[in-house]
This record gives sequence, structure tokens and C-alpha cells, in this order.
Amino acid sequence: MTLKDVRPGTTVTVEKILGSGAYKRRIMDMGITKGSEIFVRKVAPLGDPVELTIRGYELSLRKNDAECVEVREAAGSSF
Repeated sequence: MTLKDVRPGTTVTVEKILGSGAYKRRIMDMGITKGSEIFVRKVAPLGDPVELTIRGYELSLRKNDAECVEVREAAGSSF
């Protein structure tokens, strides 16, 4: 499952970041790294971007970038 598929109000854990080179590094520079917990706060009315809470700050991420982040359900959360 990718971050793009997660419903608002759900907490997930990052499993893997797809992509390579500068693109992957840009995602990691935003704080999205393997093992990080992400809370999906909300999705914009037209579906893009997605608002996330990660490492104590809010982050807006485009859907095409969210598609490159593989996640799994965090303990105690449900899809």
C-alpha cells in the first residue's frame, strides 16, 4: 500500500521509499524515512495535496509524491 491510498485519520509506518537519486533524497529530506510514523490529517477537496503530520510538524505532499512511499498500518490503527 502507498501513502496515496491511506484514508484521513489513519496512522501508518513507512516501509520503503521508491525512486532513486535526487527524487528519493528530496522525499527523505522532508523527514519521510523508513520506520517513521505518519498521521494522515486530511486530503484537499480535489484530492491533492495530502496533509500529513510527521515528526511533530505538518507537511503537505502531492499525490504523485505520496505514491512513492510504501507504508503499512501502524499498531492500533485501521484502514
